[in-house]
Amino acid sequence: MSGSPHRETQQRPERILQDSKEMPPKTKGKGKKAGTQEKKENAGADVEAKSAYRRVVMEKKLLQDHLALRRDEARRSKASEEQLRRRLQVLEAELEEARSESKAIYAEMSRQCRALQKEMETRSRQLEEEVTGLREQLETCQKEAKAAGQEAEQALGERDQTLAQLRAHVADMEAKYEEILHGSLDRLLAKLRVIKPQWDGAVLRLHAKYKEQLHQFGLNPLDL
Repeated sequence: MSGSPHRETQQRPERILQDSKEMPPKTKGKGKKAGTQEKKENAGADVEAKSAYRRVVMEKKLLQDHLALRRDEARRSKASEEQLRRRLQVLEAELEEARSESKAIYAEMSRQCRALQKEMETRSRQLEEEVTGLREQLETCQKEAKAAGQEAEQALGERDQTLAQLRAHVADMEAKYEEILHGSLDRLLAKLRVIKPQWDGAVLRLHAKYKEQLHQFGLNPLDL
């Protein structure tokens, strides 16, 4: 776009000169008046050519300024483009790094997830085995408890029966012992009744003897 006005301004003087060259030659028949008219026209053409030249110079200056401005804008645009390109490269590198980190994180998370899932499966199997073992132990304990309960009931029945037998035997023995004791006491009392007079006489004699001996030593039995 900047080249077209410049070429147009350069072509304007050429067209003016070409038009002036293509003008038809003047005839001598017209005389001095025709020569004066030709000078005036040439002077006007020179003024117009100078004016056109000045316009061309001004347009050329404007075009050069415009071109310099465009070049400056192009340099700034290129610098901005280079800066943007470098920034884009940095962003692409950061994006690639982020993708790599994301892939690494995803891989690590996947590995941990698989390990955790495997651990959970192993733990689940262990718990199932433990539950199965505990159920079997519970069934065994229930059977043993039932058998022990039956044995305890049987033992309690036997104990109650034995206690009843012992109570009956004890009661029988108490009755017999009481009968024997009463008989022995009755016989002992009968014997005591028989020998009591003999004991009373012997006691009185011993009492008189000890009393006499105390008097011999000068002692009063009542003071003792």
